[in-house]
Amino acid sequence: MGTLIVTEFLTLDGVAQAPGEPDEDRDGGFSHGGWQMPLLDEKSGAVMFQQASSMDALLLGRKTYDIFAGYWPKAPEEIPFTGLLNGVPKYVASRTLTEPLAWANSTLVNGDLAERVTEIKVRHDEVHVIGSLDLAQSLLRAGLVDRLNLWVYPVLLGTGKRLFGDGTVPTALRLTESVTHAHGTLQLTYEPAGAPAYGDAAA
Repeated sequence: MGTLIVTEFLTLDGVAQAPGEPDEDRDGGFSHGGWQMPLLDEKSGAVMFQQASSMDALLLGRKTYDIFAGYWPKAPEEIPFTGLLNGVPKYVASRTLTEPLAWANSTLVNGDLAERVTEIKVRHDEVHVIGSLDLAQSLLRAGLVDRLNLWVYPVLLGTGKRLFGDGTVPTALRLTESVTHAHGTLQLTYEPAGAPAYGDAAA
């Protein structure tokens, strides 16, 4: 069975919506698109690529697929992610898209999500999810996530879509890596560690 890794870029108050550009995702009247870009630095960018380069499959939700498919097929070849994302097999969880999908090496995931994702994990050593917040939440609820790569940036937005929203299953996490980058960005790696433990402060 392969490993499923979810990578997310988060503000300190948990917003993960539209980190890359102003018009990436205006859902809910979101007006802070592109919030991540001023906080990027060369070293953290290299680490992001290093983390991603071990994937042999990419699993995306429909909205993130649309964003990626509109950019990466014609992105400059000198960007390291261009060859990686265009070449790797891509699986798209969507109830609205139909095949054939426009982005090369893309396959539609339909039917029971847990069953299909388990099949994908059997076929691949390392399956990555980037963005795709609704999908990531569904995978967390199904217990299919093996690792969380979280990049937490020192900015508060107050509104926007969050990775850990309503319906999050109570889960204990084990921190396996913690690195501080320029601008105060935190690179955090967690693995699920079962149900939370509870205590009584009065005792």
